[in-house]
Amino acid sequence: MTYGFDTLQIHAGARPDPATGARQTPIYQTTAYVFRDADHAAALFNLQEVGYIYSRLTNPTVSVLQERVATLEGGAGAVCCSSGHAAQILALFPLMGPGCNVVVSTRLYGGSITQFSQTIRRFGWSAKFVDFDDLAAIEAAIDPGTRAIFCESIANPGGYITDLDAVAAISDKAGLPLIVDNTSATPYLCRPIEHGATLVVHSMTKYLTGNGTVTGGVVVDSGRFDWSASGKFPSLSEPESAYHGLKFHETFGPLAFTFHGIAIGLRDLGMTLNPQAAHYTLMGIETLSLRMARHVENAVRIATWLESHPAVEAVTYAGLPSSPWHDRMARICPKGAGGLFTVTLKGGYDACIRLVDRLELFSHVANLGDTRSLVIHSASTTHRQLTPEQQTAAGAAPNVVRFSIGIEDADDIIADLEQALAQIGI
Repeated sequence: MTYGFDTLQIHAGARPDPATGARQTPIYQTTAYVFRDADHAAALFNLQEVGYIYSRLTNPTVSVLQERVATLEGGAGAVCCSSGHAAQILALFPLMGPGCNVVVSTRLYGGSITQFSQTIRRFGWSAKFVDFDDLAAIEAAIDPGTRAIFCESIANPGGYITDLDAVAAISDKAGLPLIVDNTSATPYLCRPIEHGATLVVHSMTKYLTGNGTVTGGVVVDSGRFDWSASGKFPSLSEPESAYHGLKFHETFGPLAFTFHGIAIGLRDLGMTLNPQAAHYTLMGIETLSLRMARHVENAVRIATWLESHPAVEAVTYAGLPSSPWHDRMARICPKGAGGLFTVTLKGGYDACIRLVDRLELFSHVANLGDTRSLVIHSASTTHRQLTPEQQTAAGAAPNVVRFSIGIEDADDIIADLEQALAQIGI
């Protein structure tokens, strides 16, 4: 039987606990698991049997979360890890090698820009930053060393929506995997695999959990990429010496990337998601569609109100008819443009700081996707490490404030904005 999204967000991956009948997924707070016998242990370590060995690799609570997110995204499998940044490294790990590069969008979260422009160089990898509205520039950036293309479905902070169909056509032509960060959209608003993505990553810290309690990341594998076609991905297509010459793609087919992510990625990088965090995220996902619908409803109303305010120069939000990406939203994110947008103030940097300091209902935090409304001045915080040119390209210029609109009463959110704007002296 085929179930709808609202049903799957509650039931996918979860079954009553066989030992106790518990309806909610238990927190399996254990490090290790007892093997039935020596043959069972050997089969698990040889990847001949699926099961639990050690919680750095697999855990029953985490396994339910992996299956649930994979189901909601329409993927073949998923690997959970400790954060969204961990998910990005885990996604690239089987694909890259010294001298290889990834083509990435200029419109990314500031921490991701730093990770791609600075940190991955320590592995001998590099990134080429391109405006993803310039499709010819994406194609031109691809060279023999390119191993992936990376973008966000709805970019943080600016709310820019990527034309995933067009970018996927380029990645397919080049024989490269397309990796899409779907954090801001969630699978309720956008399912990148349906638009040609190979891998989908999330910071589950944000909308999937939705309550600001834990950090977590996930990589969802579409199961549709031929890792053996080009010879560019030997970690997946060639014999793996640590498993007696096993070839992941030949052995596991559509689940090759997922098994590699667990058996080698988590084994050696150790970026494990703890079971309590997985439990919180599972509970959050149960209300994902309800929350996202309210986030969108509130964001549209508040962005519309702000757009007409005399202190506001511009609002960047694809949910507004004035947005250059409004038509794209209907195709990529048909249920709405999410709850994240930016506001450009006429008073510049100083006005942004004064606004942030005078808001009362909004929480000034370095997070997004919470049930609470959140605000931050990206140029002085999350994007502070970037050059002014990088800040502007990412949608985080000095005169821009980022809002993550919560699910409170919209009238109360507007009243808080009204009183704060009245104080900043524009």
